[in-house]
Amino acid sequence: MSYETISLVIDKRGVATLCLERPDKHNALNAQMIAELRDAAAIINAASDIRVVVLTGNGRSFCAGGDVNWFAENIERDRNGRIAESSTLADMLADLDQLQKPLIGKINGAAYGGGVGMISVCDIAVGVECSKFGLTEVRLGLLPANISPYVVARIGVNNSRATMLSGALFSATHAQSIGLLNHVVDEATIDAAIEAIVQDHLQAAPEAVAATKKLIRYVASHAMQDNMIYTADRLADAWETEEGKTGIDCFLNRTTPPWRTNE
Repeated sequence: MSYETISLVIDKRGVATLCLERPDKHNALNAQMIAELRDAAAIINAASDIRVVVLTGNGRSFCAGGDVNWFAENIERDRNGRIAESSTLADMLADLDQLQKPLIGKINGAAYGGGVGMISVCDIAVGVECSKFGLTEVRLGLLPANISPYVVARIGVNNSRATMLSGALFSATHAQSIGLLNHVVDEATIDAAIEAIVQDHLQAAPEAVAATKKLIRYVASHAMQDNMIYTADRLADAWETEEGKTGIDCFLNRTTPPWRTNE
């Protein structure tokens, strides 16, 4: 887990902190960071001892979007090369979106473009009140293309139009009002706010969490009739898992399930 543009630290509770580590560039995304984030996501998914992931940035910004030099490199590529490079960003966002563990965004500062996309794949996001946000691509003559599936799903069509079409910056309070952030706190209390959320997630059964994340993705994209069949099957599956059997037994006997060791 030796990286140049990110860091991945796992504590004894199984809480992983995934940090963007280009503070001098406001944690802007480049090809190396995208590749390293994909590698870290694979490690996190494969590690059974990781239960919760906190995504944050080092320095004053969370993520300023795409790096200027990365943009310049893409201009020099042919069309197929640009599509291939663009696809790596889409793949990275998909990897984070489909993590089997809860992904908590600790939004320590400003986020623009791709940074807003990364917030949008978090299961819950807490931002500092002094932060600014923006989907600024149109101001560069570009589109918020790869991030749009996640941003639109996060904030809805109306809010996407209101933010994407002008590229204007907006406050943390507004980010919360449109659903990009779940909570807004001051800088002095963000660590405590994140820790409280982590503690809540450590009370949940890991396999049930992974199955619930998959459940949410499915029901959000299928018709009611399909969902009725799918959800009945998934609940039957859950009753047959070791976690399900243990959880029900503990509930009936008023004992604590083994995954709640941090309660």
